[in-house]
Amino acid sequence: MRLRHIPGAEKQIEESTFVIQEPEQKKGCWAEVFGNENPIHIEVGMGKGKFLMELAQQNPDINYVGIEMYSSVLLKAIQKRETLELTNICFMCVDARKLADIFKKGEVAKIYLNFSDPWPKDRHAKRRLTSPQFMAVYDQILCPEGKVEFKTDNRGLFDYSLEAIPEAGWEIEMHTFDLHHSEYAEGNVMTEYETKFSGEGKPICKLIASRKSQ
Repeated sequence: MRLRHIPGAEKQIEESTFVIQEPEQKKGCWAEVFGNENPIHIEVGMGKGKFLMELAQQNPDINYVGIEMYSSVLLKAIQKRETLELTNICFMCVDARKLADIFKKGEVAKIYLNFSDPWPKDRHAKRRLTSPQFMAVYDQILCPEGKVEFKTDNRGLFDYSLEAIPEAGWEIEMHTFDLHHSEYAEGNVMTEYETKFSGEGKPICKLIASRKSQ
């Protein structure tokens, strides 16, 4: 369920030093944005930012970019960011379909997709963040060894992804239908939704995808 619109959210986002304005102008120059050549990991649909900010604290040698298109949700992330001493994370308020206009080929090392909108109707399949249309976008910005990590509680979306990702020319390195009771649970960083859903006893699915070996 989306947050209600917060009056003035857009203005606060525009004025925030933690949000990259006109990110298309940073294409090919993200090393300058962060002041270093460290790998860049992005999260598409970061929500309130718990997952990405925790990763940023754990991994100071990785740069993180959080992408959230809903202003009222992004504002919550900004407010949390203001309480943390971090130099390796920033945000953008953009549509993920524009990522190839923002990052050059090979500029991103990893993409996180966490608890994305399942778009359950067949006619909306191309809007799913693991659809061939979006995988083609990721292909344009990831480095050769780049990976896509996807987590969801929605089994229908996960089953779709297990079929759609290979059809898009990628391979699935690992997958599990119950992350928290699997060998992959160690070191897992949870999102807000993940904490909520796992607390309700719902199994969390996860996969990691990379390009097929040539």
